[in-house]
Amino acid sequence: MTAALTTVLALAQYPRPRASGGTPPDPATMIQMRVAHLTALLGLTSAQQTQATTIFTNAYTAGQSIQTSLQTDRTTLSDAVKANTTTTIDQVSGTIGTLQGQLLAINSKADAAFYAILTADQKTTYDSMPHGPGGPGGPGGHGGPPPGPPPSAPPQ
Repeated sequence: MTAALTTVLALAQYPRPRASGGTPPDPATMIQMRVAHLTALLGLTSAQQTQATTIFTNAYTAGQSIQTSLQTDRTTLSDAVKANTTTTIDQVSGTIGTLQGQLLAINSKADAAFYAILTADQKTTYDSMPHGPGGPGGPGGHGGPPPGPPPSAPPQ
């Protein structure tokens, strides 16, 4: 149940640049695209589309300060790795885990709210869709990243 909506939120949280190098869509456009996709899959009514857009937008907004903190903490973690500061690595890793848990909670609550607006037939269709962690295609859905900006890859 939570997988498809997590995909929506993942894409809304962090739009990726297109392969052509163009500017990625803004979050509102990404949410609109996901609602259109869910509408095609589930046959959402206009009222459900409006509700879904509100749910996804509210979840995106709720996660913004967490996203900012994650980005800062990932930079701090990368710097700690480069400096071999193991105490900082431990502390910041724990903080990042907590923040990711908070995002998971936001996304899961949005998933629950979205699922609640579906009809019985839509729920049956939704439940029969292939889902993995983060929706179709794994975390972030369709091969995309989990919610948030890309992590700074510390050197190995």
